[in-house]
Amino acid sequence: MKIEEIKELIQALEQSTLTSLEVSQGNDSVRLEKNYTAAPAAGTVAAGTVAPSISTPILAETAAEPTVPTEESAAPQPTGIAVTCPLVGVFYAAAAPEDMPFVAVGSTVKKGDVLCIVEAMKLMNEITAEKDGVITQICVENGQVVEYGQPLFYLA
Repeated sequence: MKIEEIKELIQALEQSTLTSLEVSQGNDSVRLEKNYTAAPAAGTVAAGTVAPSISTPILAETAAEPTVPTEESAAPQPTGIAVTCPLVGVFYAAAAPEDMPFVAVGSTVKKGDVLCIVEAMKLMNEITAEKDGVITQICVENGQVVEYGQPLFYLA
């Protein structure tokens, strides 16, 4: 991957609402993340690191990760284990628009149960529970674009 291509990716990330971007071309892989440790200047956001790492954790312990300040920040922090998105795509709570959602708040799930579908590049990817638990929070809405590592659900 050429440096000019990486610079274009950095500029595209800075101008978007995404917080991270991962691109692979052949044997090359680039991961970019925005850094929100300081308040951004008017209209600008610093691009973070460029690292050739690939990992796809589905479950992550809840931790204080830097996020974009929003009105929702005042909401109480969820407890339990976060089920995070393993890829960038579109979140679907049900198999079809007229179907009932796979899970709701309070649903009891077992390891391997389908929690949702994330569509990426016209492929439907089932996101499954990696442990037994109860859904305590659904963090995204049906049809919403989701990012790699973004919490989708919390399990207790």
